[in-house]
Amino acid sequence: MWRFFLQGFFLGMALIVPIGPQNVMVMNQGIRRQYFLLAATLCFISDLLLICAGVFGGAALVTRSPWLLLAITLAGVLFLGGYGFCALRNGWRGAVAQGDTRATAGGSRRRVLLTILAVTWLNPHVYLDTVVILGSVAGQLAPANRGWFAGGTISASLVWFYGLALIAVRLAPWLIQPRVQRAIQWLVGIVMWCVALQLLHQGWRMFRALAAF
Repeated sequence: MWRFFLQGFFLGMALIVPIGPQNVMVMNQGIRRQYFLLAATLCFISDLLLICAGVFGGAALVTRSPWLLLAITLAGVLFLGGYGFCALRNGWRGAVAQGDTRATAGGSRRRVLLTILAVTWLNPHVYLDTVVILGSVAGQLAPANRGWFAGGTISASLVWFYGLALIAVRLAPWLIQPRVQRAIQWLVGIVMWCVALQLLHQGWRMFRALAAF
């Protein structure tokens, strides 16, 4: 049974570790030392729900609802494009993470909450990775082993997101330097725009395929 747990753990790590909007957001909050545990928790809970949906039969909802997936894709393009623009503008102007302290604590918490939920649930890659891919792998396992497989992937998400947040906090004194912050803002913007462009390309392909029917 541990074999299926480890299979899920390493597959989960392979899907989570590549840099993406979720990782960038958790890292940024850790650098700021502001609601980083909230960011990690929201990412983990979202992964938990999506992993369980995929492993225990939710993949059909995504694969059988192409128009829904297209709508999510377009919403993700708009959100990630706008977020990336703001990050690039901050990098150009030399804005640092500490500048966000002008906002009230409640507003900052609400903004972090909404942003994390948006970069998670408006990114169709999340559905394809956690629901479709994990669901297809789990579908080949005996029902008794799917729980172990799901436990492994959930553990990978737990270790990664909390580990990333705590490492960012640990390195914050170095990462908070203005020159480093400008580079991070540029990195955030580039990552968001790359994902947005990739989603736009996929959305166009999905639209052409749907329009052909």
